[in-house]
Amino acid sequence: QPIIVRHHWVHRRRQEGKCRQCGKGFQQKFAFHSKEIVAISCSWCKQAYHSKVSCFMLQHIEEPCSLGAHAAVVVPPTWILRVRRPQNPLKSSKKKKRTSFKRKSSKKGAEEGRWKPFVIKPMPAPLMKPLLVFVNPKSGGNQGAKIIQSFMWYLNPRQVFDLSQGGPKEALELYRKVHNLRILACGGDGTVGWILSILDQLRINPPPPVAILPLGTGNDLARTLNWGGGYTDEPLSKILSHVEDGNIVQLDRWNLHVEPNPDTNPEEKDEAAADKLPLDVFNNYFSLGFDARVTLEFHESREANPEKFNSRFRNKMFYAGTAFSDFLTGSSKDLAKHVRLICDGTDLTSKIQDLKPQCLVFLNIPRYCAGTMPWGNPGEHHDFEPQRHDDGCIEVIGFTMTSLAALQVGGHGERLCQCRQVVLTTSKAIPMQVDGEPCKLAPSCIHISLRNQANMVQKTKRRNSMPLLNDQQPVPERLRIRVSRISMRDYEALNYDKEKLKEASVPLGIIVVPGDSDLELCRTQIEKLQEEGDGAKPKTLSFQKLSPKWCFLD
Repeated sequence: QPIIVRHHWVHRRRQEGKCRQCGKGFQQKFAFHSKEIVAISCSWCKQAYHSKVSCFMLQHIEEPCSLGAHAAVVVPPTWILRVRRPQNPLKSSKKKKRTSFKRKSSKKGAEEGRWKPFVIKPMPAPLMKPLLVFVNPKSGGNQGAKIIQSFMWYLNPRQVFDLSQGGPKEALELYRKVHNLRILACGGDGTVGWILSILDQLRINPPPPVAILPLGTGNDLARTLNWGGGYTDEPLSKILSHVEDGNIVQLDRWNLHVEPNPDTNPEEKDEAAADKLPLDVFNNYFSLGFDARVTLEFHESREANPEKFNSRFRNKMFYAGTAFSDFLTGSSKDLAKHVRLICDGTDLTSKIQDLKPQCLVFLNIPRYCAGTMPWGNPGEHHDFEPQRHDDGCIEVIGFTMTSLAALQVGGHGERLCQCRQVVLTTSKAIPMQVDGEPCKLAPSCIHISLRNQANMVQKTKRRNSMPLLNDQQPVPERLRIRVSRISMRDYEALNYDKEKLKEASVPLGIIVVPGDSDLELCRTQIEKLQEEGDGAKPKTLSFQKLSPKWCFLD
């Protein structure tokens, strides 16, 4: 038996939109001392009425609430159960409390760390796609801090989490049993990788798909999945609709296993070099050489002076300046002398020495370095396939300074190979980066292999704009719908072109249904249309009986 959600009515001194009852706007009182209530609105569905008897009536109080335009992604308040804080029934004397104060306070702190203020008890709801929102307030010039409150307004505050307050693990454990769960990661590509790694640890099956609200500097994964290069001022209501309607796609994730290179001289060890990479898995790319050196210098400068890196534009300007200075010094020109590369058992070291690249990139997604496409679009005459983020292959690309410069104007790097396993051996300390996290790695042997595939949400383009929350769209009384049929073979061959689909389809007839009909009623009318045509001779496709497994296309 589904539990009904009631409205949560709140008095408002300010209110946007129009009254649901009379259709008029709300007059705002500009005087600071004015305490006059101008509207009554529901915190869940956002319906608003004038604060007078003619508009807001008593029966509205007990009406069931629809949870508004984003009901499919809102966690209903009936799913959330409060948990009382456990209390110790034993009371000790004041003297005992004083003598054991430190020990008892540490125990209490541990208990409070394990105690959760609420638990989630989900109800079966096949049409729902509950959303878990993680916001990194430090990403992309501290944009994240500004949108947390907005998400709490549109959704249930218990489904919005600040990643600076302990990370995503506790929230994911709370919601792990919620069916059809989706995640929205608000931050940079590093934030997305953090959430995917925690999902790996918790082994949630099936893993919930992750959508992205790009707040970082590069946002290459967000660009790949059509979420754009950065959040500006798009309404969060529209973003929630995109998350709900987005397609689920797979993303390859790659292991990085590092071992020390036994053939190097211990006396030549660089004291500043690390023995391991900052991450042991990557989603976007792993690189070494020129670009990693620039990223490392940026990272070190930001750690030293975080107040100077509070906007995406300023971050990009610093990147450009550092890259130019490294270009003049030629700091990575001898990279080929200290690298050995084996891809799927084939030694490509001689190829690298001939190319003399200043940067090597192992690419999982088409985008790199804030939106460029280093793999390009290989044609049919090339030995390489177009790049995909779900094919179980990694692209290896070499860059000289010339091709790096051409990258910014649509060029691409030197395509070395597409492979499933890589063994990379270095003979000196070289700057490297894993999904934007840089370090200087001591001479090592690095093994790259496929780890798993993560579920991601890819943004699809919407045909129409979102209706306003308090506006009702007029519904026609009756609809005349022209119905055509097409074979599955023709559909699979022509699905990319709507005009060709229309030409290949065969008219069945016209059905007339009420304006608020659902697809089940339309299906009934179409089957009646078939029964009426059964008396005719089945010479053409339009008179042949439909398969019992027929489905709607559009």
